Amino acid sequence: MKKTLIIIGAIVVVIALYVGGTYNSLVKQNEAIKGQWAQVENQYQRRFDLIPNLVASVKGVMTQEKDVFSALADARTKYSGAVTEDAKVAAASQVESSLGRLLAVVENYPTLKSSDNVQSLMVQLEGTENRISVERKSYNDIVQGYNQSIRIFPRSMVAALFGFAQHAYFEIAESAATAPVVNLQN
Repeated sequence: MKKTLIIIGAIVVVIALYVGGTYNSLVKQNEAIKGQWAQVENQYQRRFDLIPNLVASVKGVMTQEKDVFSALADARTKYSGAVTEDAKVAAASQVESSLGRLLAVVENYPTLKSSDNVQSLMVQLEGTENRISVERKSYNDIVQGYNQSIRIFPRSMVAALFGFAQHAYFEIAESAATAPVVNLQN
């Protein structure tokens, strides 16, 4: 009888250690996702800081492209008002689509392309876009590891027990896959 209780006690301890270790591992992975998302947002903030300067530089030369400017302003507003990661991802995709239209407009205006200020801002924006791409890839890699971790048995039981849910990947919006059309005719 005593031997049976010791075996049962040992099994309970092993299970408790496994559950505790798994829980701690999932918490660390979840926090890593939050930290990486913060890095993505840092790069978005850099982009959002550059966009008004680029828009201001471009606005003086072109007045007929007001819809591009308003779409960009609306997209930035939606991003700043988004609260969840998923809402921010959707808003960021809208910003990218609007920014793509603005960049296409800049490319089609020879006077803008020759402006040192616009060129400098374009180079900075290009660097920021590259940084965003790297940070989003890192985010998706961490999300992939975490999502796999909470779906693999027996970890899936611990994850379900403590309410760990999957995180969404950062995916491009369908509109971002289509090149923007720029009409320079009034």
